[in-house]
Amino acid sequence: MRKLLTGNEAIARGAYEAGVEFASAYPGTPSTEILETIAKLYKDKIYCEWSSNEKTALEAGIGASLAGARVMVTMKHVGLNVAADPLLTLSYTGVNGALVIVVADDPAMHSSQNEQDTRHYARFAKIPILEPSDPSEAKKMVKLAVKISEEFDTPVILRTTTRVSHVEGIVELEERLEKQLEKGFKINNQKYVMIPAYAKKRHTFVEDRLKKLQEFSEKCEYNRMEINSEEVGIITSSVSYLYCKEVMKDASYLKIGLSWPLPVNMIKEFAKKVKKLYVVEELDRFMEENIKLLGIDVIGKPDKFIEGELDPDKVDEILTGRQIVVKMENVKPRPPVLCPGCPHRSVFWVLKKFKFIVNGDIGCYTLGTLPPLEILHTTICMGASIGMMHGMSKVLNDKKIVSVIGDSTFFHTGINNLISAAYNRSNGIVFILDNRITAMTGAQDHPGTGKTLMGDETVTIYPEKIAEAIGVKDVKVVDSYDIKQVEDSIKDSLSREGLSVIVARRECALIVKKDKAYSVNKDLCRACGLCLQTGCPALIKDSDGKVRIDESLCNGCSLCARVCPFGAISR
Repeated sequence: MRKLLTGNEAIARGAYEAGVEFASAYPGTPSTEILETIAKLYKDKIYCEWSSNEKTALEAGIGASLAGARVMVTMKHVGLNVAADPLLTLSYTGVNGALVIVVADDPAMHSSQNEQDTRHYARFAKIPILEPSDPSEAKKMVKLAVKISEEFDTPVILRTTTRVSHVEGIVELEERLEKQLEKGFKINNQKYVMIPAYAKKRHTFVEDRLKKLQEFSEKCEYNRMEINSEEVGIITSSVSYLYCKEVMKDASYLKIGLSWPLPVNMIKEFAKKVKKLYVVEELDRFMEENIKLLGIDVIGKPDKFIEGELDPDKVDEILTGRQIVVKMENVKPRPPVLCPGCPHRSVFWVLKKFKFIVNGDIGCYTLGTLPPLEILHTTICMGASIGMMHGMSKVLNDKKIVSVIGDSTFFHTGINNLISAAYNRSNGIVFILDNRITAMTGAQDHPGTGKTLMGDETVTIYPEKIAEAIGVKDVKVVDSYDIKQVEDSIKDSLSREGLSVIVARRECALIVKKDKAYSVNKDLCRACGLCLQTGCPALIKDSDGKVRIDESLCNGCSLCARVCPFGAISR
């Protein structure tokens, strides 16, 4: 049976067919749909869960693997930074059941704070990494990853990119591998307890395993030569392979599917068969640099293509020198904005009045840095806002340093920083924007929603209870839509010494039913433009300077009515 699937759906199918029994993740674009698909289609065979962050997801996966299950853990590229601590030692311990880590890179930063190339982690950890170029390969490579993991006693990374994750392709559906591994944890302290004396022996195992993986790479079916012209040869991987085939069908190809360890002998053999040799890859010059270390002369991509993702036009320029200019003068820029009715907007509106230094975090609310709100002044990584607030407040000795963090991000990596801030007697204000969901990645549940990925009712954890439990004296809960309440809570916190936590709570506008829309009385509107400064996309400025409201967009949040000084806006 054949079916049209996205890359992420195909990976989920691959997990099902490979006999995976345990899957964990923290949602992160472009990887999120993998676990959502498993929960929707395969939860009768695969236990799946949202973990509080990628480190906890991987550690749960390690436990499941050591207990004898085939396991998949998924995350986006920056999530692997969070999971790197257990990963590097997991390379030493190896596995029991298979353990596949799917990492989705995001070239061009469609929804990420940086571009990074996960292949470096494979080399760093000395473990194999596979790179599918389309959904069909993605499904097959999950099954290969499981096989490699079990055969070589190693975690395996499956690296996708945004295009591979979200493109659709025809996938051949096969039956699930029902033969399961022997369950149970086998006590072996010298393998699983990484004290220095045991770790030294396991390091020797890692180096020996890498040599065996090198031999496997030479005969791996996804590392293959396609000999056509002897004039031009191209070494490439992932979706770059498809771009190259569009541009130069008659060239010879060495398609790399297992990109670490590289098939050294195959590369040397291929180089001898062609007169001119290119390497085309996203993002870093990973293969290019490693091939040059072999003493092989290859042509890589120009510096200007180090940033961003490739496409057929860019690959055409790399291979032929032709520059294709696409004219887009008539296309108006459309920057991302907070949704109509977003509860974060009203909090930002109030924060802007106080001239705070505001440390932001990763979530929908990061858009608060854009005009017209322009209220977030730093954003680094998940959970960093609280730690940065604390450091700033100590140096500047100023209560007017603020952290803004979402509920899901708070559970991800904000709790530890809040504990540290409370312990070290911080003097800033932490705003926890609790919209009752993981909104940015598509409304996934988290420890504060009371529901698991598989739909089971569970405990509901409230951020304010955590703050109180660690000794924060000034803890308040306010309605995000009530700008007077938000403003009064800030004034009260400014009058107090020590750390303050304000939980601004209101459901994400996309998960609640719309309220009745507001409208503008043009006779009362003075065209002052104050409501437009909220940045709500439902507000439209007419040619006369006055404002009207697009009722199809209006969520009925009332912020515009609350800020209008003339009473011109009503439900």
